[in-house]
Amino acid sequence: QVQLVESGGGLVQAGGSLRLSCAASGRTFSNYAMGWFRQAPGKEREFVAGISRSGGITISADSVKGRFTISRDNAKNTVFLQMNSLKPEDTAVYYCAAKITYWSGNVYQNSNEYDYWGQGTQATVSS
Repeated sequence: QVQLVESGGGLVQAGGSLRLSCAASGRTFSNYAMGWFRQAPGKEREFVAGISRSGGITISADSVKGRFTISRDNAKNTVFLQMNSLKPEDTAVYYCAAKITYWSGNVYQNSNEYDYWGQGTQATVSS
C-alpha cells in the first residue's frame, strides 16, 4: 500500500507558475513509476506527465510540453510538477499516481495502469 498526498495547488494568474508536490509513504518509493494527471470540470481525466523509477526518463503531454516539468526526489519520497506559463485551460484538479514496476526505464501514460492515486489538488488559472 502506498499513500499519496498532493500539495501546492492554488489560484494564479495566467502566465504565472505553480509547483505541485506529491509525498509518498508506505512502500519503497523508488520501486514506483509516477505520473501526474488532471481533470477539468466536465472532462475526462487526462495524462499530464510521467517519470520513470529513477527519474531518468520523462514524458509530457503535448499540451504542456515546454511549460511543465516533472521531477522526483527518491531520497524524499516526493514527485514534483513545475508548472510555468500557466493558461486558463490548465485549470483542473491535479492528481499524482504511482505504479509499481520492475522496469526502471518505463513511463506510463494510461491512467488504468496506475495502482495508487492521491486525493488531488486544485489549480485554478485566471485570465
